[in-house]
Amino acid sequence: MTVRVLFFGLLKDVVGRSEDTVSLPADATIGTLFASYASQHPKLHEMADSIALARNHEFAAPEVALRDGDEVALMPPVSGGADVPDGWVGAASDGNDSFYALTRKPIDSPALVRRIVSGADGAVITFEGVVRNNSGGRTTKYLEYECYAPMALKTMQQLGQEIVKHHAIHRIAMVHRLGRLAIGEASVSIVVVAAHRQAAYEASLEAINRLKKIVPIWKKEYFETGEAWVEGDWEEALTRSAEASP
Repeated sequence: MTVRVLFFGLLKDVVGRSEDTVSLPADATIGTLFASYASQHPKLHEMADSIALARNHEFAAPEVALRDGDEVALMPPVSGGADVPDGWVGAASDGNDSFYALTRKPIDSPALVRRIVSGADGAVITFEGVVRNNSGGRTTKYLEYECYAPMALKTMQQLGQEIVKHHAIHRIAMVHRLGRLAIGEASVSIVVVAAHRQAAYEASLEAINRLKKIVPIWKKEYFETGEAWVEGDWEEALTRSAEASP
């Protein structure tokens, strides 16, 4: 069988490519596929405990069997398609009019508020994460964000649905910026509308905290003295060693 393999963030640098197409035996699993790459690139073995695996846009364990035509993604810890109209790389909406998008253009947070607010809302919370000019004692010049677009959008939508279900809010909008961002530009915007402020604040905080741990988006920082991928931590339930157990 033939499988398409995608690499993101630091893993692109480790293997020297962003994607690959490989032929595998009929009994291959995601774990054996990973082991094959780790044998060629020992750094992958060292990083195994922090790498998340996905099959066809869903997180997957190493023992999951592969099928012909599958798309597999090897993803380092998160750091927190073709363009469609209005600059969205991808966008989705729920039945309750919550909204999720990835874009390469500046984020318009007031437009997000107008998109989801209604007369029944007594609280509107807008959170923006912006690019700062320093990190770890070094001067930051700019950032670049990349993502696994189909899975990132799907995961954002699933997260939003969970937030709406578990908090007394009406709707949520989440938009993440991709590409090169200058100092002061917003990398992410989350808007929550609800009848009351406490629920809106709590939902907004949970949304950004979980987005940074489960949505496959990666950040590279460019300094005056070099550059580096920023690695955080996957949500615990999503990752264990990428290597299959004996």
